[in-house]
Amino acid sequence: MEEFPNLRSEQVFVSHVDDAVTFWAQCLDRGHELTKVSDDLARICPTMDALFGDPDLGKIYGALFSEDNCWYRCRVQCVINDEKYQVTYVDYGNSEVLNTSRIVELPEELQFPSIAQKYRLWGLQLSNPDTTVSQQGTTFLINMINEKQITVRHKVTYKDNTIVVQAEYCDLDIGEEVSKKGFALKCKTVPSFNNNKGNIMDLMCPGVKPHVPSNLRSRPVVSAPAGDQKSPPDRLLGHFNIHTPSLSKNENVSGNDRPVTHLSPAVSPDSAVLKDSELMLIEENKRLKCELDLILRKCQSLESEIQLLHVEAQKEKLIVDETYRDLERSFQTAVGDTLRSLSAKIEFLKAARRENINIRFGADLSEAIRLVSDECITAPSSLEKLDEIWKQYDLAQQMINLCKHVDEVNALIAQRNCIQQGLFVVVQEFILEVDKLPLTGRTTSLQQISLSLEAVYGQVTGAYCSDRAFHDFYEWKQTKIEEFTRVRHDTDESLQVLFIWFNDLGEFFDLTSSISLTSDQVVGNIDEILKKVELDIDKELDISVVERNESDNKIIIGAYNKVIEKIKQEQELIKVVMSKHAKSIDFETQMSEWHHKSPNIDDLLIIKKTLKGLKTQLRWKSIELRSLEESDEFTATDVMKIKENIAILRSKIFEEVYREQREYEKLSSLAQKWFPELPLLHPEAGISMYMESGGLLSGTLERELFDAEPLKELSSKRPVVRADVQGQKVLLKGYSVGVDTETKVIERAAKYHIAWSVLKEESGLLPLLFLFFCKSDPLVYLIVPFHPGESLEEVQTNKPLTTEEVAKVMKGVARGLETLHKANIVHGSVHQNNVFAVNRMKGILADFDFTKTDYHRNLINSVSYLNLTAPEVRTGQFISTSSDMYSYGCLLLWTCHGDYCKLKSDGTPDIDKVGIASNLKSLLSKLVTCTDRITATQVIEDDYFQIHAARKAIVASNGMDGENANREAGDLI
Repeated sequence: MEEFPNLRSEQVFVSHVDDAVTFWAQCLDRGHELTKVSDDLARICPTMDALFGDPDLGKIYGALFSEDNCWYRCRVQCVINDEKYQVTYVDYGNSEVLNTSRIVELPEELQFPSIAQKYRLWGLQLSNPDTTVSQQGTTFLINMINEKQITVRHKVTYKDNTIVVQAEYCDLDIGEEVSKKGFALKCKTVPSFNNNKGNIMDLMCPGVKPHVPSNLRSRPVVSAPAGDQKSPPDRLLGHFNIHTPSLSKNENVSGNDRPVTHLSPAVSPDSAVLKDSELMLIEENKRLKCELDLILRKCQSLESEIQLLHVEAQKEKLIVDETYRDLERSFQTAVGDTLRSLSAKIEFLKAARRENINIRFGADLSEAIRLVSDECITAPSSLEKLDEIWKQYDLAQQMINLCKHVDEVNALIAQRNCIQQGLFVVVQEFILEVDKLPLTGRTTSLQQISLSLEAVYGQVTGAYCSDRAFHDFYEWKQTKIEEFTRVRHDTDESLQVLFIWFNDLGEFFDLTSSISLTSDQVVGNIDEILKKVELDIDKELDISVVERNESDNKIIIGAYNKVIEKIKQEQELIKVVMSKHAKSIDFETQMSEWHHKSPNIDDLLIIKKTLKGLKTQLRWKSIELRSLEESDEFTATDVMKIKENIAILRSKIFEEVYREQREYEKLSSLAQKWFPELPLLHPEAGISMYMESGGLLSGTLERELFDAEPLKELSSKRPVVRADVQGQKVLLKGYSVGVDTETKVIERAAKYHIAWSVLKEESGLLPLLFLFFCKSDPLVYLIVPFHPGESLEEVQTNKPLTTEEVAKVMKGVARGLETLHKANIVHGSVHQNNVFAVNRMKGILADFDFTKTDYHRNLINSVSYLNLTAPEVRTGQFISTSSDMYSYGCLLLWTCHGDYCKLKSDGTPDIDKVGIASNLKSLLSKLVTCTDRITATQVIEDDYFQIHAARKAIVASNGMDGENANREAGDLI
């Protein structure tokens, strides 16, 4: 074997064999390049389809290879055939046929250096062009080096980048082995080269010129196969299936233009065959070398492990040394650290002892348990007897109320009076008992206890309260206090021992002291003393500072829930007792007033008689005035005098009317509470009719009593007149009624009037003053306050409301709807002529036609105010509280915007294109919708009204300008 001391040597892995002298391999030192190429191409290229088939040898091109979404530059061989390319991936033995249209130019950023390299054995050429011999040589070389790691020494490099090498495997010269087998012949002369220069050399043998394909200057990019699922390094090291190419006789076996050489004399196959013994020795030599290689690798592995263990030992040594140094430093400050830690714990302990330790053991809860258990108010002994006799009394009153015959009522009254006497006695007894109870103070005390406990323990969980909750709590508290007492005693003792030790130490170090102590006596068992002190302090701090565990909390919360339950039960009892006490006092007062007598209607009859006389005088004066005006002898002074008398008579009449109302109110109250027989005994008084109308109906008023002035502008549908009553401007609205509608009118008006009477001025409704029937005509007159020029229609026509005024007025209207809807009344007539902006500051919703049913009001208003009618009402559904809110929303939009806007396909206004404030648009979007409209209460609570209310308060208190007030109000809301 010829020696080449200056040649570069490297370890390669054979991936493909072309023929007996030519193969492809990858350098093992280029593993990092594989990773870089893999990462770069994985970011850029997609995965291509896998290739199948055998490679065809041809011209060499550069291409890309796809492997698990990673792409690599490799060598390919292409054969052009009728606009198609047969592409062979030499490294892997796969091929495919591509149309030229699928071949694209390889981008510059994807052009990576090839991984596999083509090698040729040094000094050899193929011995026989016969296909059979050539295939045998190729098979021999495949079996010898394919997918194996070999050592190559570079001799020379062809211009096509083929490297001529001397190759060894397990100390066998591969070229020598191929030559011995007769598959290749040695060249006659081998010129010497200087391999250290790294130049690309011409072919070794004389007369041979290497062939460089012209296509290498412009390499097409071809689609490439998707590889198997192995990792790229393994794949590139040859772990794949190699298909041995079948070469035709006319193909160039080497894949390059070979040099023309002079071959040695032909060697017959028989002479090339080695003897069996020599073959056995060669095989044994190979086996031993492989075993030696394995042993050497194991030695290298063990050496690496030893180095790693040595490094770990060094690290452990450094850690041990540092720990030792820390330990030395801690020994130097051990006494100071111990005393410093102990002093810090003593400070915590002092702070904990300054606090009320009973708080941790539920002292407040114990006091609350005592208050609700020992000082609770019990039900008066007469309460049960009072409840029983009240039931009897209520039943007797009900029987009288249901009685329709005067002949039967006297017996019921006598029975009721008998029960009443017994009730009177029990009531007095009950009042005396209750007066002795501190109900008010107890209520306040329970409220304070509840608030204080809630501040500490939070809201009640609602869990079941055990009857043993208080018992379990007291047992737990007793155990905790005993444990804490024991621990605190141990801490005090330990600290006392330490204090004595410090005193002895001070005496020892006092040189003037006469006490003689040895050092051993002074030091003693100080370590045990300090350890005992620290342990006892930790125990006390655990009890004093550490949070209670789940078991403790469960017991405490159980007791707390039970306390709150007791408080609520007692509060409910106090509430019942106070209610019955107030009712009893009222009963006692009434019975004392009406003892041995019954209320009568004498005062009411006197008032009615007075009214009758006054009305008679008024009629005569009116006749006198008309007669005087029709005569020829009247003077202006006489007419004026009569008119003054008429005015005085009207004033007296209305005074008596109001007195009559007050008397009716008193009698109806007595009839409802104590004397239900009054309407039956005195039918002429009309008490029943007054009660049924909610105090609204008056039988005294007549149309002629009013100095009325017709209002033609308001009388398009019904007669409407204007008048003055006791200095108040009122309207008399006349409605036609029949026998079948008269009762319904009274019921509807009474329901409206009762809803108004709950809040009155704050109800947002126009009040009803009186209701009376005309004696001569089938008319019912409703008297309401008159607000001339203040309807929303007139206000917006003459001088539109400002933004602030709109908010105030429309909030009042929403309040009116809220009042009606809470009373289950649907208005159904919400429009601009039925809403008043009183003084431009207060919104009032007026009444509706009480002679009409919901259905008829629906029909009338759908025609007159179509823009305010809800979509569902237009389709035939009845009016509802929801349709009221739709009408309100449209009215609010009209008031703010001046128009109802165009309707969308669903019949609602298109507010998205309206230039209004965002908070107003948000409110309108929840009103002028087909479904899920908000209620009147939610309207009042909306940000639109809240911001305006806040702004009003800010302006009033700070005198701030409008813009800044708006901003601050928005921040506040």
